[in-house]
Amino acid sequence: MVRLRAVRVNTDHGGAAGDAGVKVSSKTIPEVDVSYFFTPNLAAELILTYPQKHTVRLGGTPVGSLKQLPPTLLGQYHFTGLGAFKPYLGAGVNYTRFSSVDIAGGAVSIKKDSWGPALQAGLDYALDKNWVLNFDVKKVWMDTKVTGAGLDHAKYKVDPWLIGVGVGYRF
Repeated sequence: MVRLRAVRVNTDHGGAAGDAGVKVSSKTIPEVDVSYFFTPNLAAELILTYPQKHTVRLGGTPVGSLKQLPPTLLGQYHFTGLGAFKPYLGAGVNYTRFSSVDIAGGAVSIKKDSWGPALQAGLDYALDKNWVLNFDVKKVWMDTKVTGAGLDHAKYKVDPWLIGVGVGYRF
């Protein structure tokens, strides 16, 4: 199955850097996922997008930007026997690569890699044999270390909620 979604990325802000007022912008992005079904109930899903640019703010004032590329791999359980409604739950791992970091004119740097867990709940609604409407919610845990501007190795938690709607095609 291949799905195309519009996803709202709602970032949470935590850790010492988040407590100091550092915030990364929320935004809506395109997302593509590819699912392989091992059985009617068990599948693996790979979620892909292109590097997303986010504005970084300190106390509400823009201080720079960065890009993040967050591929995520999930194992899923799909519930069957509910007619056109096909709910599923997933759990897996996220890898995020931060790039094009330009914060405070280069005075602030961040650790470039993040690994963390991801959870998912979704629903495919079958329109016919192959096409589905999709609704999906994911929680992804991602963080980095911030260095500079008085934040020496301060942890910053992005930890976004991803809320998506889209269409899918099952082969």
